[in-house]
Amino acid sequence: MTEMKKKNNFADIPVVILAGGFGTRLRDQTEFIPKPMVQIGTKPILWHIMKTYSHYGFRRFILCLGYKSEIIKDYFLHYKFRNSDFTINLGDHNRVDVHDLHSESDWQATLAETGLDSMTGARVKRIEKYIDTDCFMLTYGDGLADINIKNLLEFHYSHGRSATITGVNPPSRFGEIIANGSQVISFTEKPQSQQKLINGGFFVFNKDVFSYLKEDKNCVLEKEPLEKLAKDNKLAVYHHTGFWQCMDTPRDHDLLDRLWKNSNPPWKVWND
Repeated sequence: MTEMKKKNNFADIPVVILAGGFGTRLRDQTEFIPKPMVQIGTKPILWHIMKTYSHYGFRRFILCLGYKSEIIKDYFLHYKFRNSDFTINLGDHNRVDVHDLHSESDWQATLAETGLDSMTGARVKRIEKYIDTDCFMLTYGDGLADINIKNLLEFHYSHGRSATITGVNPPSRFGEIIANGSQVISFTEKPQSQQKLINGGFFVFNKDVFSYLKEDKNCVLEKEPLEKLAKDNKLAVYHHTGFWQCMDTPRDHDLLDRLWKNSNPPWKVWND
């Protein structure tokens, strides 16, 4: 067991979620709410992401807010009542009796204003004061996966570098026809690409990564900081070959919503 492992258990390690972007390609919904609050089923995609980490024992979350941050703040301020049945006794100092508590009662969420138009690197740099552990998790507020977070963290501990990025094979935008001459053998809807590896989020960072970041709003995590980490041989990639899907477009949202409503969605690793 490494020294870092001794210092941090999963419940201690913060999970930073980038939740401040404009979500312009989902404008039909993000005109009114921030992208992480767009619902998959009856819950915001942000909730689905947090449930994934919570399943593996993580309970501390730091949300990097920006666009329409007040909506996310309101959601968490009233979380208990939004997710429970309750009786309100009018006239008795508005006493409220909550009948069934939700299963997320041990979550701790820090809601941090990181700038309306800040880029990803600037948002992460601006929450540095809330990181009190040797390493922290980071992901985007619009991507779902059946990734084993425990295995991801173990991989990060094993290679000794400052940063781990998760590489995923994105689903093809179009179906693939398997043919033998003019005969169609099979048709696969949106197969996973086996050649292309892209950044799927789900990072693990040691604290020294902050030295690569700037509070300047134009600091983009995915550009100079990650490129410099790679050049310095401080960046490793964890290969995730299972389900991964971002929510960039209405088509993506419809797919995720349909998978959830059809029961047994592939990213649902937790039990109800």
